[in-house]
Amino acid sequence: MARKPTPRTEFVLFNVYYEDGSRRSNRRVPAELLGGIDRDEPARAVIEEQDREISEKSGLAPLMITRIVRVDDEEKERARDTRRANERANAR
Repeated sequence: MARKPTPRTEFVLFNVYYEDGSRRSNRRVPAELLGGIDRDEPARAVIEEQDREISEKSGLAPLMITRIVRVDDEEKERARDTRRANERANAR
């Protein structure tokens, strides 16, 4: 007998930058919380909660988040910067 498919939870990955200059990559946030008017703002609350849980377990104080960037947005930005640099080099 075939098994029923289980519902899949889709995640969006974020890079998180902290006040001390450090970065945590690929923090997972459920996709169902994102979008709409608030766009990615609910991700901050989820990641802050994850940070609180991590700090409780580690015994270290949580760091303040300075910015949150979707992983795919950062890759697009890096590719655009590389393309522009190559265009400038070829224009000379």
